[in-house]
Amino acid sequence: MNKTLTASLITATLALAGSPAFAQMTEESARASLVPFYQALNAVNAKDAPELIKQSTAPAWVTCRGNDLCNTRDEVMAGVGQRLKAIPDLKWEIKEVLVSGNHVIVRGEATGTPAGELMGAPTNGKSFKLMSLDIHTLEGGKIARTYHVEDWQGAFRQVSQK
Repeated sequence: MNKTLTASLITATLALAGSPAFAQMTEESARASLVPFYQALNAVNAKDAPELIKQSTAPAWVTCRGNDLCNTRDEVMAGVGQRLKAIPDLKWEIKEVLVSGNHVIVRGEATGTPAGELMGAPTNGKSFKLMSLDIHTLEGGKIARTYHVEDWQGAFRQVSQK
């Protein structure tokens, strides 16, 4: 009986491993899906940002900066222009991509110089550089969910020091 059960489990596992749903995404295919999203975070693409977000995300996409602090795709598309206006030279780069199944971890870097206040805090006219970590779930080549953390506290320190 144990041999039959073991053989059945092995057969089922091999069948799943060969299915497209179980296939490991490559770093190249992950990057191709993510590039339009990261382009949308760059000030040089401000006028195209909402369309780039729409192109790279699923309609039900949400992005979360905490366990329960999430924004919908429509909310992000409506607000991206404000961030790009506040930091008119904002540049977000993908530095590293790690893939596990349909999850993609991106270590990114943002640089920019705020035009006046940054999120309500006074600035010194200097630029900042911050690191970001994003965990994306991809489905059908589109981002379905994102969890993200950015070092905005470090950015505030850089732009507020005299």
